[in-house]
Amino acid sequence: MAALAWLLIPLLAALGAGLWGSWAARNRSRIGDGPELAGYARFREAMEKQSHSDVT
Repeated sequence: MAALAWLLIPLLAALGAGLWGSWAARNRSRIGDGPELAGYARFREAMEKQSHSDVT
């Protein structure tokens, strides 16, 4: 009986990993990357303005 309990540990770990993997890989198309890309664009514009002001 104790051997069966030890065999259940990796089985439950594998099931948990499978559930977590399917949750992590779910389709997130509703959220999109809009806010992140907009923030990155503002960052690039600020860096370009700063580099141009250093040159002149």
